[in-house]
Amino acid sequence: MGSIRSRPETGALFMDFKFLGQRLREQTTLADNPANRKRLQKALDKIETDIALGTFDYEKTFGKSLPERNAKDVPVNAELNPTAMAAQAAVAQTPNFREFANQWFGESEVTWRRSYKITQRGALDKYILPNFGDKQLGMVTKADVLAFRATLSKLKGRGKNVTMTARRINAIMKPLRQILNEAADRFNYNSQFRSIKPLRMKRSEVMPFTMAEVQLLITTVRVDFRPYIKTRIFTAMRTGEVNGLKWKYVDFERRLIYVRESIVLGEEDELKTDGSMRDIQMSQIVFDTLKDQYEITGKLSEYVFCNRAGNPIDNKNFINRVWAPLLRHLGLEHRKAYQMRHTCATLWLASGESPEWIAKMLGHTTTEMLFRVYSRYVPNLTRNDGSAMDRLLTNNFVATPVQPKQPTPLPSQMPVSPPSQEKVAPPTPTPTPIEVVGNAREVRAVPVSINADGMKPESQPPPISWVDMANSWKSNDSSFDTAA
Repeated sequence: MGSIRSRPETGALFMDFKFLGQRLREQTTLADNPANRKRLQKALDKIETDIALGTFDYEKTFGKSLPERNAKDVPVNAELNPTAMAAQAAVAQTPNFREFANQWFGESEVTWRRSYKITQRGALDKYILPNFGDKQLGMVTKADVLAFRATLSKLKGRGKNVTMTARRINAIMKPLRQILNEAADRFNYNSQFRSIKPLRMKRSEVMPFTMAEVQLLITTVRVDFRPYIKTRIFTAMRTGEVNGLKWKYVDFERRLIYVRESIVLGEEDELKTDGSMRDIQMSQIVFDTLKDQYEITGKLSEYVFCNRAGNPIDNKNFINRVWAPLLRHLGLEHRKAYQMRHTCATLWLASGESPEWIAKMLGHTTTEMLFRVYSRYVPNLTRNDGSAMDRLLTNNFVATPVQPKQPTPLPSQMPVSPPSQEKVAPPTPTPTPIEVVGNAREVRAVPVSINADGMKPESQPPPISWVDMANSWKSNDSSFDTAA
């Protein structure tokens, strides 16, 4: 077991460990403190792991040749410590990579869906086995794994992608990680996939259609695909779910669509998740659309949407011959047909439906994804952009205009009138002002007390007009007249 120590004369840290029966002390210039000790200990742990696996390269690690040793100082059979010998023995007993990978696939496929089996088998046969199939399983190193991933990043991607996306690379690396980790557990050695993290993936872009664009899509699409577009936009069903929808799962009496099956890679398959099994409530437009569609395909096929032969719609054919040309014709930015599902989710949110109900209709078990993915599109549709606070304040606080206080006339400006003998009529009582208080549910009038100045006692007096203030100064100061 190696250790991290410090030199008394300089205080610098160094690593002390054994390799091939030789004690090595690798000096550093790092000061002796907890952070540097932790840093060196991490490096030492990796060195000792590589030594135990028999993959440690001294020259590559330290950039120099291994120091020579005196043969007389090395005891017999001291080339490897017991731990290293046991680790190398375990590595030597590992089987061929191809044999173990096929064994792992056979043991795991019983828990997978059919479509997942196809993708995993494809990753193995096309990428992983050609690179690692002929190697001994225990001799695959971490460097080999990283080099393989670097090679994938340079391969041509699908569609317009110049190279493979991070999502695609991670999908290929996933079975490799599972195979190496399973082998390390069974043969008792450290996995070569340790501390290798997946590539950071770009967040999927959500581009829902606006209501105006939805109307354009529905009115412009081919007549035979109009019910299909309506159903996808107003039910938020996934591509495989709507393509695999059968008439036996459409309940007109209860106005429900039972999502129970899916079409994946051209064949019937299980749903994506357990939460995907759900009952979708039909809106009136969906109800009318499916009623009309039943007159067309109800007796032709068991599938709601099918071709002339009664088979389910082929998604690739729909994209190339209907969807992409439709967007080009309307001058809309190209986006995946899956955006029809996102459009329905945003419309539900904008209309004020319960988030829990929307998540259930989408096939999500919680509302977490709903708020994380769709909530940022709601303000543009509902105008919930701060105006709700304005309405709240307007309904609860009535702004009463404050009458400015009239200036008190000076004695010299007051008119002098002879005393009148006529009887003066009693003053007409002034009605008590009221103030509206409360919220939208409870509104009541409350009398407002008025003092001698005609103001509410708790309100702040109005400011004096600067014109009145100047007139007051002028009347009290003769310098104004002199200056004039």
